[in-house]
Amino acid sequence: MDTLTRDALTVLQPGFTGTTAPDWLLRRLGEGLASVGLFGRNIESPEQLAALTAQLRAEYPDVLVAIDEEGGDVTRLEVRTGSSFPGNLALGAVDDTELTRAVARELGRRLAACGVNLNWAPSADVNSDPDNPVIGVRSFGADPQLVARHTAAYVEGLQSAGVAACTKHFPGHGDTAVDSHHDMPRIDADLGTLHARELVPFRAAVAAGTKAVMSAHILLPALDPQLPATLSPAALHGLLRAPVADGGLGFDGLIVTDGMEMRAVAGTYGIGRGSVMAIAAGADAICVGGGLADEDTVLRLRDALVDAVRGGELAEERLADAAARVRALVAPVGTPPVPAAPGIGLAAARRALRVTAAPGWKPLDGAVYVAAFAPVANIAVGDETPWGVGAELARLLPGTTTATYGPGADAATVLAAAGNRRVVAVVRDVHRHPWMADALRALLTARPDTAVVEMGLNQAPPAGALHVATHGAARVCGTAAAETLVRGAP
Repeated sequence: MDTLTRDALTVLQPGFTGTTAPDWLLRRLGEGLASVGLFGRNIESPEQLAALTAQLRAEYPDVLVAIDEEGGDVTRLEVRTGSSFPGNLALGAVDDTELTRAVARELGRRLAACGVNLNWAPSADVNSDPDNPVIGVRSFGADPQLVARHTAAYVEGLQSAGVAACTKHFPGHGDTAVDSHHDMPRIDADLGTLHARELVPFRAAVAAGTKAVMSAHILLPALDPQLPATLSPAALHGLLRAPVADGGLGFDGLIVTDGMEMRAVAGTYGIGRGSVMAIAAGADAICVGGGLADEDTVLRLRDALVDAVRGGELAEERLADAAARVRALVAPVGTPPVPAAPGIGLAAARRALRVTAAPGWKPLDGAVYVAAFAPVANIAVGDETPWGVGAELARLLPGTTTATYGPGADAATVLAAAGNRRVVAVVRDVHRHPWMADALRALLTARPDTAVVEMGLNQAPPAGALHVATHGAARVCGTAAAETLVRGAP
């Protein structure tokens, strides 16, 4: 196969379906493909994942195996059970950078043990808009300096375990009211605000040595009035790559795009045209496969890149440079194994709790009724990962049952199902969902002894006889909250 075609394959980071590698993927690895992206659909257990990555490396020893494992609400390793690690917002609430570093190190250790060597994490977005539908608890918080110090600690912890970090979503997805999975978000901040807010954590990540940065499909007119950051030379070459002395970030590592099948790009430019524009703008690796995960997609993107070079639309040197950066990262990070810290996630989740108790509130001491008010999950989180406190409360208080309520829920239905049992209301971003706030208000009016567990962004004032803010919906966050409900505030 000619060098041009190999380079075009090398810059792709495709996904696939199944828990073993399909024949087409193994064949393309032999032809130049250098990266593979894993999602929840590819993972059943650590043992199965290790066998899968070994299968990939038997075909191409230097393959870059990437995953979207943020911990917290966005987990792939534990997509069917919920994560053993709290997410960024919980770590930001604790605000102990040594803890963040230790959590990232243990998560990285588990990834490395399974053969994964690139993690599309951490999220370095400053969650300046509390109504943001896609970031929320995935951010360390709303303060740029706090987000910066924890982003740097996370990068250092993850990479100390031998897994390359890919800091996202450059230049910052926090001040958006639109999810780029569905449409094109727009941030109308001026350049001064961008440098003082969104870019602060990315500068910290670059200083901490992040191996990769992921671009966002967001439009920032102050940078580029027409093109989203992923496709914008001004954003990628003129800002991320530009020397610090010239006002840039001076990043010389791998630039990875967010998923090219997301509507913000695919709906306007198409994934083939979008991929060509991204590489031309300065991206080095094309992430695709969250929704499109087949050989036809890989071949379509490969051919689009080759045709663009032959047609003069994409410089062959730019494609070769991108492929060289991918191959440079494929080399092992080279750090020694780190000792296991199996309890670090639950310990962090316990420290992240914020508990507000009304006078006279008593811990739960018998079977209760858990009413989980569930909004529609965003695509990054998915709806297959369990969350809440019901399972742990059922273990601690036999006879406890849980029901899930969506829009249209009313307090009377909850109370009829609860009977004489005490009620635990579990909410997620109650400030963003009027139907949820209304149902909770009516429930608390009828049953003031109801306990409330907020597992999203803790923006609404504490309510209920006991209010527990977990700062995320990871499994360990639910465990920590259930312990508090039964045993009392720590």
